[in-house]
Amino acid sequence: MNIVINEELRAYIDPLTANEYAALERSILAEGCRDALVLWGDMLIDGHNRYAICQKHGVEFKTVQNAKFNTIDDVQLWMIDNHLARRSVTDFQRGVLALRKKEIIAARASALQESAPAAPEQASADAAAGAPEPSRLSTREDVAKAAGISSNTIGQIERITRTAAPELVAAVRAGTISINAAAAVASLPASEQAAAVAGGRKELQQAAKQVREMKASSRPPKPAREQPEVAAESAHAPWATGQEIADVAQLNKKIGELSAENAALKEQVAMLSAALEDARRAA
Repeated sequence: MNIVINEELRAYIDPLTANEYAALERSILAEGCRDALVLWGDMLIDGHNRYAICQKHGVEFKTVQNAKFNTIDDVQLWMIDNHLARRSVTDFQRGVLALRKKEIIAARASALQESAPAAPEQASADAAAGAPEPSRLSTREDVAKAAGISSNTIGQIERITRTAAPELVAAVRAGTISINAAAAVASLPASEQAAAVAGGRKELQQAAKQVREMKASSRPPKPAREQPEVAAESAHAPWATGQEIADVAQLNKKIGELSAENAALKEQVAMLSAALEDARRAA
């Protein structure tokens, strides 16, 4: 059987770790290749690791054809959905895959808009002959739903994929640093990110903490919430004495101070929660 390996497809999904690959190899040697490899024509689209192990050890395997694809985009979308359905995929991998799906669907929609519109009859025939068109992921919430994670986590993963140094991305993939902490460290220059990764888990956590503290200190204090009812009544009440007006002004000042203190406490709680999350992942 002639099986073609498309390097782009093989690299499209994150490779197994050394431990995962070794576990798969032990399983195939002990029980055989239980799951069929999936082909599109003669191109392998699912089962690259199983195929390599079977070839190495001369283990027999089965194949199954998936002939519903029209383009390589269809194949990639199928691969993404296939991997998102697996429980072993990490939250970071889920986010990256869902964002890739969004890009593919958006690019396809843009290409269709730019091309000359087909006749309605031809468009209907094309839709019936090919794979069903996936729904567009227009918002961050749509992407989060497809990935099965929160929209806040998707935002952090977007930041990591845009600005993180390769060393930091590798650390997130390996679980050395949480997504939350990596998103903070990704705001540093690439050289500082690489240095933090080289320092290990504790150095990364410290870098994330420093970034959060720096951002918190740079935020302008929130203006004190005014109490319009009290102020207006005191200012215009004909029976209000000078002392009463002064008391109201002092009260409003105290309210402002308490509001600012409350905002600062909320910032501290947020930083402590992030630090606890990092510690939990490190344990």
